[in-house]
Amino acid sequence: MTARAADRARYDRATAHLDAPVAIVDLEAFDANADDLARRAGGKPIRVASKSVRCRALLERVLARDGFAGIMSFTLAESLWLARSGFEDVLLAYPSADRAGFAELAADPKLAAAVTVMVDDPAQLDLIDAARQGGRETVQVCLELDTSLRLLGGRVRVGARRSPLHSPAEIAEVARTVVRRPGFELVGIMAYEGHVAGVGDAVAGRPLRSRAIRLMQAAARRELAERRAAVVRAVRAVAPGLEFVNGGGTGSVQHTAGEDAVTEIAAGSGLYVPRLFDNYTSFRGRPAALFAQPVVRRPGVGVVTVLGGGYPASGAAGPDRLPVPYLPEGLRYDPQEGAGEVQTPLLGSPADDLLIGDKVWFRHAKAGELCERFDTLHLVEGDRVTASVPTYRGEGHTFL
Repeated sequence: MTARAADRARYDRATAHLDAPVAIVDLEAFDANADDLARRAGGKPIRVASKSVRCRALLERVLARDGFAGIMSFTLAESLWLARSGFEDVLLAYPSADRAGFAELAADPKLAAAVTVMVDDPAQLDLIDAARQGGRETVQVCLELDTSLRLLGGRVRVGARRSPLHSPAEIAEVARTVVRRPGFELVGIMAYEGHVAGVGDAVAGRPLRSRAIRLMQAAARRELAERRAAVVRAVRAVAPGLEFVNGGGTGSVQHTAGEDAVTEIAAGSGLYVPRLFDNYTSFRGRPAALFAQPVVRRPGVGVVTVLGGGYPASGAAGPDRLPVPYLPEGLRYDPQEGAGEVQTPLLGSPADDLLIGDKVWFRHAKAGELCERFDTLHLVEGDRVTASVPTYRGEGHTFL
């Protein structure tokens, strides 16, 4: 029996009492992935990206481990909810226009002490001040640096379009604006190198593309390390009390941790290890989060149909954004139908061994987005479900 076949047998036994659709997290794999992230971070604390987890119980579990400290959230409403729930260090990773949320933040000393907001434009400070509604608490601010690699005099750009602040001079100027402005405190810098941390460099069947990605990423790491160090020096000259410099992501943990200027690493997807994180030469994780759909039809030889399954991930549309049939091994989509909203045909010889009601296990393309489809994660240890915990959705929250 292969390791994957053994996992399928365990998951089927563990969830025999549960009807599909059902979502699980294998705690042994989750904990092993956490250990690997901490090892790669080399002693620098890892701030957990909540959008990749979206389950309070699992956020608490990983933050109780050595090597992890703080949350990187994705909306202001989520940040306030987490802070009210007892999480004391929440960095909002994206600018917000949530006026009601800013009014709440500025009026509550506990929230203001726990939450740091993201800024890359003085206009965002104006919005916060206009939303205060009399709240006088100091708002903690983090500045985001654009990490994109610019070539040929800026005519070629590699990396996500995020912050407009690219150079040390640009970010230092905004830092001066924050420091001079009453009601704000500059406490951090964030720089997420998604073109390194979030792009696999070992694309199956594409050796030339993989080589090109590795060359690009090596150049990007060198350029960013030098520029990030200069940025930190420039901002510390303005704000000597800067508390943290956040960088990285699951795919670049060990590289970013090697930069002296970086004080903490961001990571989250590496806990669940969705399918988009299979294509890296720098690490190998264990799939920890899966979902199962039930077989509801057997249309013919070599074909079964499962209920639902059309759970595409965000990003540029393409086959890599679809969940992948994982267990039993050897199933594939019908290219004329793909993953369907209410039913999904699956092809392959393993279909002939599946009966009505059997489970087919899938891996989502991205990490936390799976939790927008399920209100409960069943936690598996060995061949038993030892706990069932709510996702954000299960607690009544869909923040985006």
